[in-house]
Amino acid sequence: MKSFEVRFSFQDRKDEAVESTVKVDASSLPGGVAKATREFVKGLDRKQRFDMNKNGLEIKAKSSGSAGESSEKESAESASN
Repeated sequence: MKSFEVRFSFQDRKDEAVESTVKVDASSLPGGVAKATREFVKGLDRKQRFDMNKNGLEIKAKSSGSAGESSEKESAESASN
């Protein structure tokens, strides 16, 4: 499983930017974005969902690495000591 950090932002009815970052574990980037989007939208109320749909939702995603990579790095460091 890989870790992804997905950042969401949209303009609400008061012209303020609403931003949130969700960290998820998924096997691929599209799956991670979908999973994070479901979690993000569940946390919004009815008016926020309307504003998000009306003004558009901006999504930025990046890979944070995977659990296997970090354990491999730790084991390589301990082997060299």
